[in-house]
Amino acid sequence: MITAGDFRNGVTFDMDGQVVTIVEFQHVKPGKGAAFVRTKIKNVITGAVVERTFNPSDKYPTAFIERKDMEYLYNDGDLYYFMDQETYEQLPINKEKLGDSFRFVKENMVCKILSYKGNVFGIEPPNFVVLTVTQTDPGFKGDTATNVTKPATLETGAEIKVPLFINEGDQIQIDTRTGEYMARA
Repeated sequence: MITAGDFRNGVTFDMDGQVVTIVEFQHVKPGKGAAFVRTKIKNVITGAVVERTFNPSDKYPTAFIERKDMEYLYNDGDLYYFMDQETYEQLPINKEKLGDSFRFVKENMVCKILSYKGNVFGIEPPNFVVLTVTQTDPGFKGDTATNVTKPATLETGAEIKVPLFINEGDQIQIDTRTGEYMARA
């Protein structure tokens, strides 16, 4: 059990049958009246974020999210198959549960599979990946204005903005959380 007075960012608990995590919290002690905890909580299954206030003495059962490393194998239509590296069992996951950052994942990459009580609700790809640029326009000499970018297509099919000096065949590092170019690899 966790009390609302012990809330911190990232704490996961069960509230009214829903699994939620604290995105932001603030302990408020007004000059008049009782203290309370103002929070932004996110439903881990649906992704909905709501603001809510709690009495610091409210108690909730803690919820444990299981994060398991699994290797991405292949996709078959809307199903994407992941393999447990210890038992070699394959787990099909529906396309809707993958999220936007999955566009940077290629076959044989290891991702974290997020589940609660055996129900998979999402994946976390590695924070940084190295991918090859398969298509981009050539940069021109003299075109050196600061922060000029051009579109590039990566080997996974994802499109991002890259600096002008990046050419086809270059390997680049990408932050999967933001989808931005980081550096040449």
